[in-house]
Amino acid sequence: MKFGIAIFPSKSVQDEANSYRKRYDPHYALIPPHLTLKESFDADEELIDELIVELKKIANETEPFTINVNKVSTFAPVTNTIYFKVEPIQVLQDLNEKMQEGKFPKNQEHSFVPHITIAQKLSHDEYSDVFGQLGMRNIQFEDTIDRFQLLYQLENGSWTVHETFVFGKEKV
Repeated sequence: MKFGIAIFPSKSVQDEANSYRKRYDPHYALIPPHLTLKESFDADEELIDELIVELKKIANETEPFTINVNKVSTFAPVTNTIYFKVEPIQVLQDLNEKMQEGKFPKNQEHSFVPHITIAQKLSHDEYSDVFGQLGMRNIQFEDTIDRFQLLYQLENGSWTVHETFVFGKEKV
């Protein structure tokens, strides 16, 4: 089964991202707007049980933090993907790195760039038009992040939450 690890931002950030995604992202119906911490990977139940222990430990060692989004950016010319750029902060980098070591599959293909995709798989003309428009918008978000989710992919290609991990020490 395919799994992934992501952060879902607040409803207000998701609503803003979805205002573009419903027109420009073919994955709009498959997963809500998110910040990917670990790209999708294959795992069986035994491995997932082991990873859940690790994810709980990672969450317990991480305090809630704030992300800032203040511009629209792109992965062009590699792909015609447009995204809300999440300012890179150490805690995001640390979370991503922790999810690449130990029992976690080492499947990271690209450098970690914190972002929330708002458009992808666009033709070159459509990409130029959309990026040109979005580049002129004043994008400003600040969002408190206090959890991440382990997701799994359903047969129809959509993603659903397997388990949520809240940041901070577990209360006893």
